Amino acid sequence: MQVAQSWLTEVLQRGAPGWSASSAQIDEGFVRVGFEIEEIRSLPVITGPLVVGRVNHIEQLTEFKKPIRYCQVDVGEAADRGIVCGAQNFAEGDLIVAALPGSVLPGDFAIAARKTYGRVSDGMICSVSEMGIGNDHSGILVLPPNIAAPGSDARVVLGLDDTVIDVNVTPDRGYAFSVRGLSRELACSFDLEFVDPADKPDLSASAGDSGWPVRIDPASGATRYSAAVVRGIDPTAPSPWWLVKRLMLAGVRPISAAVDITNYVMLELGQPLHAFDAAKLSGEIVVRRALAGEKLTTLDDAVRVLDPEDVVITDESGPIALAGVMGGASTEINLESSDVLLEAATFDPVAVFRTAKRHRLTSEASKRFERVVDPRITDVALLRAAQLLTEICGGTIDPVYTDVGDVAPQTPVTMALSAPSATAGIAYPDGTAVRRLEQVGCEVAASGDTLTVVPPSWRPDLRQSADLVEEVLRLEGYENIPVAVPTAPGGTGLTPAQRRRRSIGRSLALSGYVEVLPYPFMPADVFDVWNLPADDPRRNTVKVLNPLEADRPELNSTLLPGLLEMVGRNLARGQRDLSMFAIGQVVLAGAGVHPVPALPVDRRPTDDEVAELVGSLPAQPLHVAAVLTGLREPAGPWGRGRQADPTDVFDAVRIIGQAAGVELTLRSGSEVPWHPGRCADVLVDDSVVGWAGELHPAVLEKMHLPARSLALEINIDAVPLSERLVSPRISPYPPVLQDLAVVVAADVAAADVQAALAAGAGELLESIALFDVFTGEQVGDGRKSLTFSLRFRASDRTLTEDEATAARDAALAQATATVGAQMRS
Repeated sequence: MQVAQSWLTEVLQRGAPGWSASSAQIDEGFVRVGFEIEEIRSLPVITGPLVVGRVNHIEQLTEFKKPIRYCQVDVGEAADRGIVCGAQNFAEGDLIVAALPGSVLPGDFAIAARKTYGRVSDGMICSVSEMGIGNDHSGILVLPPNIAAPGSDARVVLGLDDTVIDVNVTPDRGYAFSVRGLSRELACSFDLEFVDPADKPDLSASAGDSGWPVRIDPASGATRYSAAVVRGIDPTAPSPWWLVKRLMLAGVRPISAAVDITNYVMLELGQPLHAFDAAKLSGEIVVRRALAGEKLTTLDDAVRVLDPEDVVITDESGPIALAGVMGGASTEINLESSDVLLEAATFDPVAVFRTAKRHRLTSEASKRFERVVDPRITDVALLRAAQLLTEICGGTIDPVYTDVGDVAPQTPVTMALSAPSATAGIAYPDGTAVRRLEQVGCEVAASGDTLTVVPPSWRPDLRQSADLVEEVLRLEGYENIPVAVPTAPGGTGLTPAQRRRRSIGRSLALSGYVEVLPYPFMPADVFDVWNLPADDPRRNTVKVLNPLEADRPELNSTLLPGLLEMVGRNLARGQRDLSMFAIGQVVLAGAGVHPVPALPVDRRPTDDEVAELVGSLPAQPLHVAAVLTGLREPAGPWGRGRQADPTDVFDAVRIIGQAAGVELTLRSGSEVPWHPGRCADVLVDDSVVGWAGELHPAVLEKMHLPARSLALEINIDAVPLSERLVSPRISPYPPVLQDLAVVVAADVAAADVQAALAAGAGELLESIALFDVFTGEQVGDGRKSLTFSLRFRASDRTLTEDEATAARDAALAQATATVGAQMRS
């Protein structure tokens, strides 16, 4: 969160008059209590004459393509200065900031008198972006009336000696998304008395039944809704400079007084608010879930189709706002609005988070609701905004405001008085725990050696004794806790399963594959694209209750969807030749998957509780998958390269098997999404553990991927774990090489022929490899010729040619008996 240092100082001085600190000291103060500073940025230095000016006369120059004005500006001198300006958001009589010749604006932009658009421009009328105060460059800065006399030093009027502090607020400390929360933390760090800005304003308004009618539907998850009406405001009244400046330094663009006030109170107290044009509302306001098919045009003019999970604010006309995210255009405040309904509420943090993600509509309000806002200050923030609105824009507050909903009381937490000292290993002085817990807003009662602590409403994270101990240690300083590095126990090294996983990954990487990390969530319709059968086990997925993306609610039951998406992204970026692999767990829901109650943390779970927890989990086997497309061997001076083909993916199966220390075999198979005629089952013994081959053309076309793309996926956990150490036997005797060509029926798998030859050749066979496949009229219709290279070697003698030939003939005999092979003549 970005905040002006002067704002923090002002709040702290309410409890510690005269206190001040440099930006470096404030940085150290935040670090002491566990907050990280992203950036400390002083406002840019502007040298030379930067003054307040009054626009006395405007001449419209109409002879140019864009609107240009020639302005006579009173800058406190004897005569007005003529300045050319293209902005249209100011009028005669307005006070502005003028940079006169000789001044230098941020970016080393020197101002001088120069002729432009047929006039001499004797200076420049400045916008906030040109002065480095904010990012709004849509128009020049118009100052409130009577803020200063023409010719006054604008640096003093604008407070350009301020500093912006950007604090990194972690998700568990939502209360610090406000000046109230940050200044409280600084008060703890500097040990100052703190006066809470959330003290209720002293107004005559009170909650009652005669306020604007409001109803909260229990299914919405909202807990409180406060609404007040301010009537008869001046919608054209400008926001005062002090308010505009604080908004801009916080990164919020000023819009109009009513909207600026709601943003200001949100930054000040952490409670988001919204302002409705009361004249555009009709009937009772209801907080409820959206109905299927309802639509809402939000303030950004986008028409949004609502989801039944969205929480909406409605009146008799239908939805008028997305609760906690953004208001609707139909009730927007404009320059004709005189009656304003202010809203302050607390909504379900999860519902707000999901709505913002679903509609891709993150706002300053949603950031705070997602992190939980203080449920006890909706009326305080409401009346604070109403008070500012009447002070700035006039009008009157209705004597009765609406406040509906219940706020559950905070649950007391007990803590041993000695717990902080025992945890930190430091003997803290008596009273330290009580003092520190009261500093963060807790109500503390001591009874002997036990403290009973009621956490403040803005700290829902303080739920157990350990949380309270952490607060005491944090505020006393983590740096004061002695460091004792524990002795690491002797390691046992990687487990066999871990070694296998690393061996597979290393082997594939050395073979030219690139390891990637696919997204763990699947697109909702990917199996429909594949035309996967309804009873396929991969459809039995596990859904996430709180998905990061609404269209990806399911965990991967296969690695291929994520890999194929990554192929598509690489192709879109010009990468055509891809060899990628991934190793990761998939999640397969089973009949035993069911929710279990949270296990206790104050004792060790029983064996039955652990067994129930383990039994409730889905199966999460480890898979390896790879995808190939384009060239497997690159093109170059040596040739055009080689397109990847099924033999490459089958070779990858062999590499995986060798790395795992098992023999993986292939047989003809048919599995979605592979091509039914070009797919192989991957087997260990007779068990199918995966598939490899060419992907189905229809699937590739639907996913806009290249034809003839290849893929494999193997369940590593289904492969027996081999712990044997590979130690090759090296024979000192020479091998005997023989080739054998056999003719078999065309539908006989080459792998079956090779297995039969290996079985018949006996122990003298060292290796066998297929190196040629031939079909044609020479071998007959419906038949094919397979040529194998056989290597024979004996470990104790030099093998004779006759012995090798006898082993080859035995291999042929076995193949003839098993698969009907005949030697090719």
